[in-house]
Amino acid sequence: MKKIYSLFALLSLFMLSGCTIKYNFTGTGKIDAKTFQVNFFQNNADLVEPGIDRTFTLALQDLIMNQTNLNLVSVNGDLTYEGEIVDYRITPMTATAVGSNGDVGAAQNRLSIRINVRFMNKKKETDDFEKPFEFYYDFPGQDLPTGAVLNDALKTIFERITQDIFNESLAKW
Repeated sequence: MKKIYSLFALLSLFMLSGCTIKYNFTGTGKIDAKTFQVNFFQNNADLVEPGIDRTFTLALQDLIMNQTNLNLVSVNGDLTYEGEIVDYRITPMTATAVGSNGDVGAAQNRLSIRINVRFMNKKKETDDFEKPFEFYYDFPGQDLPTGAVLNDALKTIFERITQDIFNESLAKW
């Protein structure tokens, strides 16, 4: 009986070794590219927050390096990401009641950022695209988008936008 189990296990191993289905947890499947480059995303928004252009560029580089085995290069990448920050806007979302002094204020504000992205794939030009990506972060009306509030907002917004760019360019979700 033990020989039958051993034979069955050996046959199963041979049958499974013939399977060539490839899957990985990022959903990227097979990528012919070996390198990628992320050009600096210039901040062209009407309202300019200093430093977010560099922060976003680095966030996109980090995400791609962490979710693929592609090598980052500064020129002639198989995959190229470039674009610009086109909108940085703070909008009141809900108003507070009129106070004793007659003022109306915002109970909640929203920081929205839109980034225009151009993606080029030298190995498969049909994958090229130019598309805007946008996300937001809501914060209390009495807070200003500075310090910890701004850091939290940028982290949340950039995590979402970079993941959306990754999914559009490599994961095909």
